[in-house]
Amino acid sequence: MHGLIAIVLTLVTLYAQAAAYPPVSVEVRAVQVGPHSYYIPGLSGAASANNEGFMSNAGFVVTPAGVVVFDSLGTPSLAQAMLGEIRKITDAPILRVIVSHYHADHYYGLQVFKDAGAEIWAHAYARGATRHIAARLRFEQRKEVLDPWVSQDRQRFIEADVWLEGDTDFELGGVRFQIRHVGPAHSPEDLALYVVGDGVLYAGDLVFKGRVPFVGEADSRLWLAALDRLLALNPKVLVPGHGGMSTDPVGDLTLTRDYLTYLREQMGKAVAELIPFDEAYLDTDWSRYEFLPAFPEANRPNAYNTYILMEAEVFGR
Repeated sequence: MHGLIAIVLTLVTLYAQAAAYPPVSVEVRAVQVGPHSYYIPGLSGAASANNEGFMSNAGFVVTPAGVVVFDSLGTPSLAQAMLGEIRKITDAPILRVIVSHYHADHYYGLQVFKDAGAEIWAHAYARGATRHIAARLRFEQRKEVLDPWVSQDRQRFIEADVWLEGDTDFELGGVRFQIRHVGPAHSPEDLALYVVGDGVLYAGDLVFKGRVPFVGEADSRLWLAALDRLLALNPKVLVPGHGGMSTDPVGDLTLTRDYLTYLREQMGKAVAELIPFDEAYLDTDWSRYEFLPAFPEANRPNAYNTYILMEAEVFGR
């Protein structure tokens, strides 16, 4: 009887939570990529009202002992839809959420899984990230672009219950997991998750497939080294932070690798020749990338931040 009451209370709580979030019209679906592994494929481009903030991937792994989630999408509404997809597959408890990094499109849905009983794991370099001024500015931007899915009265900023200091291996329900700290790269706290028996690698934003990466203030030199570390895992399937899953990880790392290399080459050359950034940007041939999704939003900031990085590398600033 007590068990039945607990189940009923849980269902009532989940129903109330779902009712609290505006529904999404975009299709949120789970795609199986391994015996235990699934991913939620996001849409292309930057966050907008058209895609309702659904512009990144997430994943989950179903074991006999419970579910491990990798990232939680960019709004609580999307996370609620993701939870619904998980519940179509299993009633097992959601035990852990691994946060690849604390950028809005990957962690704004955490509150849904936290309310469902999950423990949140992230790298210690992200400690306090939700209270940083950059997080507040991003929240203001997301509220403006993604209302009603992101709003002041519904959004909560969830920090980790467990802060990881480095690589961490664990087993759950007979499934082996390897968490790898591959930052600083796209962010200081980048984590990747490898599901050993499935051969599935959730790479987070170290890999962008089919769109221009968001580089931000990342150290592209370290990012390139991190890509080599991912390849050393020799995955059968790679799930990037953005873009479709890959059964050819080596080949599909090419776009991210080549783009970062090109940025460094072109901006590094301009720095060495003392060419001002605006002039260097206009003189650079962007034709191989300018028709990719997110180019208008991301490329110039990427180039500028790389220019600053190359100044530091060349002149030791």
